[in-house]
Amino acid sequence: MKTLVFLLAFGSFNACGLKPDNPSEKEYSMLQKDIIDWVKKNDIAAVQSALDSGINVNTRDKKGRSLLLIATIEKQPEMAKLLVSYKADVNLQDNQLDSPFLYAGASGQTELVKLYLENGARFDLFNRYNGTALIPACERGHVETVKILVKTKGFPVNHVNRLGWTALMEAVILGNGSQKYQEIVQILKDNGADLNIPDHSGKTPLQHADSLGFKEIVRILKS
Repeated sequence: MKTLVFLLAFGSFNACGLKPDNPSEKEYSMLQKDIIDWVKKNDIAAVQSALDSGINVNTRDKKGRSLLLIATIEKQPEMAKLLVSYKADVNLQDNQLDSPFLYAGASGQTELVKLYLENGARFDLFNRYNGTALIPACERGHVETVKILVKTKGFPVNHVNRLGWTALMEAVILGNGSQKYQEIVQILKDNGADLNIPDHSGKTPLQHADSLGFKEIVRILKS
């Protein structure tokens, strides 16, 4: 019902080529809350109508999450595309330092990673572990996302996070040595990953792979 009221009050004006009256501060605040709910429900028509009426595309919820971050968390590519078309900031970080770009990388949403790279994704903003979009993508075995990020000009493949781990180190230590992690290690090696950056204890990725019994990863790192 709230969506219908909004569309009648604002959307119909736009359809007729007319601009709605400027909402009061209270009404605007209510519409900001509504648009957050509409994004969560993937109600594209209502969100577009709200944006056309002047609601800020970078509206945030109480956790500091932008509309675009919410759409990314909810895995809504069409909603994300709509918000980006209205110039949503792909780099806005929430209270725990997640951004649409960082979250898309960490969750392996390759389509959105590409979209955000095309729309100003920054490589000097890091998550709460001081990590890049690549590091958790490697940890979680998102092969296609890893391929995109390592081939992006200027991406910091050898960035070291707060734990003292690179993307390569996370693929070795937090992976399980299976085929997808072997592929990720090979991709990283082929695209400029420094194989010799140690962790805080001084152990290299090769030493960790060897101690974990990941024979194929050991072979890749040695060859």
